[in-house]
Amino acid sequence: MARAASRFVCQSCGEAFLRWEGQCRGCGAWNSLVETIVRESPRKAARVAGGVVAGRVPEALGGVSTAGAPRRPTGIGELDRVLGGGLVDGALVVLGGEPGIGKSTLVLQVAAAVADAEPERGVLYATGEESVGQVRLRAERLGLLSGPAAGIAVVAETDVERIVELIRTTRPALAIVDSIQTIRVDELDGPPGSVGQVRESAARLHGLAKDEAAAVVLVGHVTKDGSLAGPRTLEHLVDVVLGLEGERSGSLRLLRSAKNRFGSTEEVGVFEMGEGGLVGVEDPARAFIADRAEPAPGSVVSVTIEGTRPILVEVQALVSPSSYAVPTRRASGIDTNRLALLLAVLGRRAGVGLSGHDVYVNLAGGFAIDDPGLDLAVAMALTSSLRDRPLPAGTVALGEVGLLGELRPVPRLERRLREAARLGFDRAIVPRGRAAPTAPPGVTVDPRATLGEALAAALAGERVRP
Repeated sequence: MARAASRFVCQSCGEAFLRWEGQCRGCGAWNSLVETIVRESPRKAARVAGGVVAGRVPEALGGVSTAGAPRRPTGIGELDRVLGGGLVDGALVVLGGEPGIGKSTLVLQVAAAVADAEPERGVLYATGEESVGQVRLRAERLGLLSGPAAGIAVVAETDVERIVELIRTTRPALAIVDSIQTIRVDELDGPPGSVGQVRESAARLHGLAKDEAAAVVLVGHVTKDGSLAGPRTLEHLVDVVLGLEGERSGSLRLLRSAKNRFGSTEEVGVFEMGEGGLVGVEDPARAFIADRAEPAPGSVVSVTIEGTRPILVEVQALVSPSSYAVPTRRASGIDTNRLALLLAVLGRRAGVGLSGHDVYVNLAGGFAIDDPGLDLAVAMALTSSLRDRPLPAGTVALGEVGLLGELRPVPRLERRLREAARLGFDRAIVPRGRAAPTAPPGVTVDPRATLGEALAAALAGERVRP
């Protein structure tokens, strides 16, 4: 069969060229040409009487069936929570994460669970990075070579056409491709992992998933900035985008959904890496706070909301005099721009000057949060470290800090307070609103209007002049 023709198409203006060039001659954009297979456009549909093109007939929106697509549980509770109940037939799912974070471990556990639940159909595992023997060694370490899970069909293949053919022939309950950056299309000259190869491979697997109503999971890499490697159209093409994150040196892993056409994107799954693979954490609200006998300076506990789940997080701060003209500002788990804003408000509105100090802020456990409800906890942790004075034991801080030094309410405050009370906290410093929140039994709510008042109340009598 003749080899399909390809062109280099500009992603900015759509101009096509026979060979790659650094700059598009049509719009002047640099490095925007991507090799793309040229497909012949199908013939126009024959017109029927009246000049109407033959095809599907529109139907009223009210008469469309609302029956949801059936879901296939993965056997892993935290993953099912993030997916919205399980995998959907015909869905194309991409799982991204840094190298060594546990992506292959997670998909192998999912393959074993699905193969155990549906042994008559089984699971097809196509690996492009490892050999079949390496996959078996990982399964042995995880203790998965028992029962129907031992019958997972594994193939070391990088040709997308061969993978598509195997899926059409075997019709598995689940197909896994590890990873999409190693798959290639013969019609394209670019190396595996290039923009054209990744996009064309994902497009063919997407068409296969829709035609065969098969669930397909792709493993992908991430770039240095944390985004999914490959073309941006890959995220638009797939149905679900999952991200596995956490510190490789730690045991906790977080699974988030950046896109989900079949459920919410607000849920988060919490796992712990052990000898048997990734295990769901039963009480994630307690997983990110340290068990200390005495409170420490620079440590403040707050409560955030991830989807429908409240989670307690520990904000740690270290402030030390700087020996350089430009002090250091480092943040892990929170936005550095938000940290700069809080430092400015502390110096201008609360009298806590940190212009000559190095500042380090960290969320314990490798958690990354963009919840503004942690502003008050970060400001208190910085002040506590500067004064070397810990907060009283059993205290949580909740509130958003405004540019004028005022404290703004946070959503679902009562839900956060109930979770703090469940874990033994008896005092909550919160913003003063129009209506006082309902305090759960055993918790004293201390409402404050400004950041200066909150700092004075938290630091056990120390008065910070506004």
